Amino acid sequence: MKVRVTVMPKTGVLDPQGKAIGHALGSLGFDGVGEVRAGKVIELELAETDPQAAKAAAEDMARRLLANAVIESFRVEIA
Repeated sequence: MKVRVTVMPKTGVLDPQGKAIGHALGSLGFDGVGEVRAGKVIELELAETDPQAAKAAAEDMARRLLANAVIESFRVEIA
């Protein structure tokens, strides 16, 4: 079963990569771009066949390894 984990910086945490992307977009002539936040998407192929168990396993993986709970939040969805 495929699971997607999206990890983003928490609100209020500095995001230098997002700022650099926003600045570059402005330099390229893309007007009207507000705040930009950059994160990561991790797709996992799990042997689990039960969607709830797969989601629970991916949430545990995110808490323990994929996201830094101090500065990042995450969302898990069945893909």
